Amino acid sequence: MGMPVLAAVLAAVQGYLLGSISFAVIVSRIMAKDDIRKYGSGNAGMTNMLRVYGIKAAVWVLLGDFSKGIGAVFFARLLFQQMGVSFMDGGYIGGLFALLGHLFPLYFGFRGGKGVLTSCGIMLLLNPTVFLVRIVSLASILGGVLYPIVTYAVLASQGSPALFDTFFAALLGLIVIIMHRENIRRLLAGTENRFGVKKEK
Repeated sequence: MGMPVLAAVLAAVQGYLLGSISFAVIVSRIMAKDDIRKYGSGNAGMTNMLRVYGIKAAVWVLLGDFSKGIGAVFFARLLFQQMGVSFMDGGYIGGLFALLGHLFPLYFGFRGGKGVLTSCGIMLLLNPTVFLVRIVSLASILGGVLYPIVTYAVLASQGSPALFDTFFAALLGLIVIIMHRENIRRLLAGTENRFGVKKEK
């Protein structure tokens, strides 16, 4: 196994393991001795935590999910640097697998969240300009669509190679959109969940 392949494998493994830390499940178990996935939308994410357990719990999830996206990219880049691999940005591999870990967490039965906050943390470290455009869009689904487009536009305007980064940006954006398919259906039907009291299964 060559050094680039080994670096990619290690970046993927650390990203997935870090992404698998489901802060929504952990916080709900600590604060309420329960599992957030039993209530509301059944999603292990900040929005469902806010609906079910309130703002304090949601803030902890926000910080945790956002930070693990940043951490996955940082450690992947560090691995690539220490192993002398410089022809590609290892942060994309770490970030992609962190998102997959968040969606399908190893430690929690492969039932996770939708990846919005984690993908935002990933974007912030990969390309702060693209992250700012995503935040301005104010919509996770729109942000997922715009992410590869803006990534290509920003890199092309800087005269940087754009194909590799745009490919991984498209994968990240597509995953976010797919994970929001039920929200899209509910929005179209006018039945999207509202904030309120805890709902039983």
